[in-house]
Amino acid sequence: MSLSKYELAAVIAAPIISEKSTIAAEKNKQFVFKVQKKATKHDVRDAVEAMFNVEVESVNVLNVKGKEKRFGRTLGKRSDWKKAYVKLKPGHDIEFSAA
Repeated sequence: MSLSKYELAAVIAAPIISEKSTIAAEKNKQFVFKVQKKATKHDVRDAVEAMFNVEVESVNVLNVKGKEKRFGRTLGKRSDWKKAYVKLKPGHDIEFSAA
């Protein structure tokens, strides 16, 4: 079951730009994205290939648990979210400044 172009565009929420993700991009051609909680590896692969015109070698996804925070006397919790590490095939690259 293939997703439509509109559904693929909604799979990727945002790229994650941090020190750790920048090092992964330089060393291993891995890029990190915040994705929908219901997204699968195949959905992420199809979305990245469609949006950035690159070929994906592998995808690793992980669930990030939300932190518990205090709001005065009451306890609160940030929502859980999903992160995807996308490794590109040799010869392909994503430029976030141009995209």
